[in-house]
Amino acid sequence: MPTGLLSAAAIAAPARGTSVPPVDPRAYAPTARRPLRAKLRRLVAATRVEPHRHPWAQLAMSSTGVIRMSAARSTYIVPPSRALWIPPDVEHVVTVLEDADIRTLYVHPSALFLADGAAPVLSPCTAWPDCRVLEVSPLLRELVPHLDTEPGATVASERERCIAALVLDELRRAAPVRLGVDLPADKRLRQLCEAMLDHPTRWTTLDAWAGHIGASPRTVARLFRSELGSSFGQWRQQVLLAHALAMAARKRPMASIAAELGYASASAFTAMVRRTVGQPPSRFFANAP
Repeated sequence: MPTGLLSAAAIAAPARGTSVPPVDPRAYAPTARRPLRAKLRRLVAATRVEPHRHPWAQLAMSSTGVIRMSAARSTYIVPPSRALWIPPDVEHVVTVLEDADIRTLYVHPSALFLADGAAPVLSPCTAWPDCRVLEVSPLLRELVPHLDTEPGATVASERERCIAALVLDELRRAAPVRLGVDLPADKRLRQLCEAMLDHPTRWTTLDAWAGHIGASPRTVARLFRSELGSSFGQWRQQVLLAHALAMAARKRPMASIAAELGYASASAFTAMVRRTVGQPPSRFFANAP
């Protein structure tokens, strides 16, 4: 558990470009009597929430704005149309890309999905041992703000128990999304990857990005293969796709997204999306609110 945690009263948004500790997770700790707890935090763009972990699972989503979350050697750009599931005891970091209202659900291992016919009743903590991106349905988006976000109380009201059960059922039904960008352990490659995540269109070629860290293109290509099991081009496509999703959530036209990401035409961008996720942009971005 990190030290120097903020009190629950300190949720107000800090200044831009600052690094802040998490609001004390213990104030929202889920229990067997209250297995689903909700928290709301408003943060401005360029704020970074320092690395932290806790012994329960977490679902992170934003009702407004876009955030980037790094967990378990991967990073995820999370617009309002998506949510990120983080298993217990996984360290994670939040970077706010746009002013955001971040809603966090803490999930106790005793939380169970609703029964569904003959299928076994599972806990999401058992069913989902790894990080995963989930689509946020309109119903889930409406339900979550009705959960109590006050810290401290250990017993849920009857109303909250009903809402929590529906939230868990919507999570069970939520479609997983193939969206996430792996991060390397090698310090040189990590520096390059972080720079690409922050400014994906600064350069387009491997030679230019290799020069950013003072390495040869051959060395960088080898590191991508050994550290990430991917080529530079494949990894960069995942980064561009994540940024495209964030822009689609702001209702940017597809032609505008393609141009901003450096594609010569909307058709070239469409081909990349279809090749990467197996769907055309119109379908993949359809759930962006």
